[in-house]
Amino acid sequence: MPGVAESAVIGVPHADFGEAVVAVVVARAGSAPDAMALITSLKEGLRTSSAQTRLVVEELPRNTMGKVQKNLLREQHKTLFAA
Repeated sequence: MPGVAESAVIGVPHADFGEAVVAVVVARAGSAPDAMALITSLKEGLRTSSAQTRLVVEELPRNTMGKVQKNLLREQHKTLFAA
């Protein structure tokens, strides 16, 4: 996607749906991706029930092997949909 260097998709707790989809996106250097345009594009490929999507632009946490630590992302964003 334009302006995106890398991404990870995780599920976080949601009071109404049980779990919601969160796309964590890192912008390319010198780029500022349009969050709403990215969300719209992502939702086109998701089932309607999975369309509760938020976008967070940040650095992805990695372990010493360079693998994205999705467990840490889930912990960081677990209250994103809290009432």
